[in-house]
Amino acid sequence: MDRSLLRELPSVDEVARDGRLKGAIEAHSSAVVMGAARSAIDSMRMSIIDGTLKAVSIDSAVERTLGYIDCLTKASFRRIINASGTILHTNIGRAVLPDEAIEALRFAAEGNANLEFDLEKGERGERDSHVEGLITKLTGAEAACVVNNNAAAVLIALNTLAEGKEVVISRGELIEIGGSFRLPEIIKKSGCILKEVGTTNRTHGADYTGAMTDATALLLKAHTSNYKVVGFTSDVPLKALVEIGRENGIPVIEDLGSGSLADLSVWGLPKEPLVSESIAAGVDVVTFSGDKLLGGPQAGIIAGKREFIDRIRKNPLKRALRAGKLTLSSLEAVLRLYLNRDKLREAVPTLRHMTRDINDIEEAAMKARPLIEAALGAPFKVWVEKDVSVIGGGALPETTLPTWVVSITSESIPAEGISRLFLSASPAILGRINRDRFLLDPRTVEDPALLVPRLK
Repeated sequence: MDRSLLRELPSVDEVARDGRLKGAIEAHSSAVVMGAARSAIDSMRMSIIDGTLKAVSIDSAVERTLGYIDCLTKASFRRIINASGTILHTNIGRAVLPDEAIEALRFAAEGNANLEFDLEKGERGERDSHVEGLITKLTGAEAACVVNNNAAAVLIALNTLAEGKEVVISRGELIEIGGSFRLPEIIKKSGCILKEVGTTNRTHGADYTGAMTDATALLLKAHTSNYKVVGFTSDVPLKALVEIGRENGIPVIEDLGSGSLADLSVWGLPKEPLVSESIAAGVDVVTFSGDKLLGGPQAGIIAGKREFIDRIRKNPLKRALRAGKLTLSSLEAVLRLYLNRDKLREAVPTLRHMTRDINDIEEAAMKARPLIEAALGAPFKVWVEKDVSVIGGGALPETTLPTWVVSITSESIPAEGISRLFLSASPAILGRINRDRFLLDPRTVEDPALLVPRLK
């Protein structure tokens, strides 16, 4: 360490008074600039001590200060063009909202609204009322409420109906999804006692009835939406489990996870369990996500018999987990789209992207190829080829959708480097890497020009 460099460090005041920071003071306040200057000097001091900084100047201190100001004041959210081939990509926000939901968000955000105010009675209202009627109409449930995501929905439902008591579930349904959501841990955190029955691959009705005791409060069924157990398997269908519950006076909850409100098989996709089918089977409570196959905002939707929904709504946890006006307004807009099944596929981007015509995707890839080639230049090879897309978000794990992709390689830059190049564009473009090729899938990108990187 060169201790003389420590003596050469400018003071915080000296840096903050530098004329090059005048614009930053006017834009962000002197307090922000002083704080950034202090951080810059501190970082320079540490670099001197560890021997990595060999020279000190007011210029470098000002430059660091400007860097700190930029990091502090620049929005961290950046637009990403999803050309990964994963329609519901958890890391970039899953479902793209319909125009109607975006407009509803804007309306709710720009002013006050009747979130919890009954305009007819002139008194406090119930925030779930904005969506409850739509949910019950679309599912056949008696009542419904909304929390901030499906993990929260499962947590509060279990806590309300079985805190301190046993929850019986098949071992083959003790799921884990992305982000380390493990159902056994959710059951534990809800204050319930987990009681596993059956085996990983086979569970029978007798396993449930044999496990019940005076401490049993709930039967839980979880839809294995992100994996399949195949071969020598057996499980208890929901309707049969409901009958077991009724015979023993035990309510049944089903966690559908990616729960669908529309029959995907009419568009040539594998059929996913419908929320309405679970309700028709007699389940007491069903939980599902708003931002997966439904194609709406992140939310956990709880539907079922009124007596149980009313208890859930009165749980003190409901206030901690409740959805805000932005979520509820956009969810309401998406649910309204489901009232018109004839226009649903085109109205909801998630459904539109899952069912996009393969010829349309090929045309988009062909249009994008020469534009990308021109933007990148000679060192890159760009061509179009067949590949597959996936649904993502833990939904339809075995389903692949035929697609066309723009493939990019370079003799001097590996596929990982090409990926970083596209991520550094503005907006960032997310593709995927396969067999040393960087791929751009236009399935979820409706304007081919968006696949062309605008490099900084």
